[in-house]
Amino acid sequence: MKKILVTGGLGYIGSHTVVELQNSGYQVIIIDNLSNSSIDVLEGITDITKNPPEFERLDLRIKSDVSEFFKINQDIEGIIHFAASKAVGESVENPLLYYENNLNTLIYLLQECKSYDIKNFIFSSSCTVYGEPDSLPITESAPVKEPTSPYGNTKQISEEILKDVCAISSLKTIALRYFNPIGAHDTVKIGELPAGVPQNLVPFITQTAAGIRERLSVFGDDYPTEDGSCIRDYIHVVDLAKAHVVALERLLLEKNESNYEVFNLGTGRGSSVLEVVNSFEKTTGEKLNYKIVDRRPGDVIAVYADTQKANEVLGWKAEKTMEEALASAWKWEKKLREIE
Repeated sequence: MKKILVTGGLGYIGSHTVVELQNSGYQVIIIDNLSNSSIDVLEGITDITKNPPEFERLDLRIKSDVSEFFKINQDIEGIIHFAASKAVGESVENPLLYYENNLNTLIYLLQECKSYDIKNFIFSSSCTVYGEPDSLPITESAPVKEPTSPYGNTKQISEEILKDVCAISSLKTIALRYFNPIGAHDTVKIGELPAGVPQNLVPFITQTAAGIRERLSVFGDDYPTEDGSCIRDYIHVVDLAKAHVVALERLLLEKNESNYEVFNLGTGRGSSVLEVVNSFEKTTGEKLNYKIVDRRPGDVIAVYADTQKANEVLGWKAEKTMEEALASAWKWEKKLREIE
């Protein structure tokens, strides 16, 4: 079995990807510092796969610890790198944290890839690199724009670092630009676990429905969209996780056309915030207490993917519906809060 390192593997997308990797026959070793995740997720993964992954609690910002880890684990054949800070609003308030956490960790990993000749690297990127797009849907050839947040900037800089390293070495990288992951695993044993106040829409919706949050704030109803709220491309996290396995296999089987490739991962359909709110109410039968408030700094108007390249070149397609994603998110929330 090929050993794959998953950094941030107890996080939301990471944990679902670990499940898909294990189900596909890979041996997984997880690095996570538990800053935005819980050790309980390890139990959830094991319950689903009946196969406990290796786990190392480690902060990738500490270079000496990263070096020591790779000295001990010299049989890693690929890395899927999720570990990063990811909240747009928080990055505006605390940019240095984001630059340290998201850039230094990548550099230290790439230095170890060079030392131990690890050739296969999957990078967790984001549609934020496109900024406010010129046209929709967004293709991979769309220009990378001036970032609207430090978080978005860290993703842009990370992609540039990877591109530069791939140009002068044997490293092969696929950068996966996600749109908005939502939902939970069908077993409801793993799902989204935001620390503190959720920064993303769906966990805020489910926490509001569960009575944890008094009210959901909808940031703006005066955008130039049909109902005035922002539009995003919401993709089920399990579909997203499966794409990582497909991308990894592309590299391992040397099917990549160049050392650095980029793919959008979304559904290809945009949904407004108010559409998601209405869909949640309809799917679950729960009424939401929400209020329109001022716009939020760093938000773009509308973003959704052109997924043709991922569909045709990767051979991957999002299959699950918005309703399935919202239903699973609500089941997960009810399980967390022990709501019948």
